Formats: sequence, structure tokens, C-alpha cells
Amino acid sequence: MSKHFSAIILAVFAASVSVGCRPVGEAVGDTTRTIVTGHEGGAYAPKNTTKFALENEAKFVTMDNRVQRSVTCSGLQERILEDGRLEVAANIRNRQERRIQVQVQCVFKDAQGFSTGDETPWQDLILTETAQETVRFQSFNDKAKGYTVRVREAR
Repeated sequence: MSKHFSAIILAVFAASVSVGCRPVGEAVGDTTRTIVTGHEGGAYAPKNTTKFALENEAKFVTMDNRVQRSVTCSGLQERILEDGRLEVAANIRNRQERRIQVQVQCVFKDAQGFSTGDETPWQDLILTETAQETVRFQSFNDKAKGYTVRVREAR
């Protein structure tokens, strides 16, 4: 048993010595094995940068698939108030033949699409069968140039 263990240790040591310090991306090996010492180019690019980015582009989003089946937005209206703040009105419609309760919020964004830190608190909205309600939001400051209205299941 100890002869076997010693042979394994010796083989691992020999493999590590044969690789040595090599530049990133260089491969060392023979016909039965290859050891790659890294990848070329340094940092990795992020993956799926646009896959789940709907909130960056849409003005109305549902936060889960049950709400997606139950609720839709039949209209959005925006206007600039006299003091420069943005006001948004969203017509939220129940698509179900039953009463539902959801929560609604608005995230106000600057001209480049970044949040201004101006998010309204989640508010409960009860919609009767196939009903539509208008929900209004106002930004707290005049930095808001865009927005996203978000709807999720009531908690």
C-alpha cells in the first residue's frame, strides 16, 4: 500500500515540476494528458447581459409569471408637473374572472436609465373581476426623466 501511495505522490510531483511556471494559456502535455495553465486575455466578459434586462427597456413589467398571466397595463400616461417632477398614471387591468390583489411600485430613472434613488413604496391594489384601475405616481425630485412601473404578487 505504501509503495502505491509513494508512486502516486512521485507522479504528481513530476507532473507539477514538468509544468513549472508557464505563461497564461500555454498547454503542456504528451499524448495522454494535457495541462492548460489558464486562459489568454485576462478577465472574462459577463454572460447574459441582455437576457433578463426587460426593466432597462420597458415602462411596465410584471415581477413574476402568475402576475404576468393575471395583470396587464392598458395604458401609460406621463406628464411633467409645474415644479419639474414627473407624474405617471398607469391603467392596470385584471385579466382574470376573479378578484385579485397585487402590489404596484414605480422606479423613476434619469436620462441614461439609471435609478435616481426615487422609488415609490409598494402599494396594494385590489382588482375585481376584469376591472381596470388607474394608479398614479409622482417623483420626489426633478431628476426623473424615465420610469418603470412594476407589479408583483401581494405579500
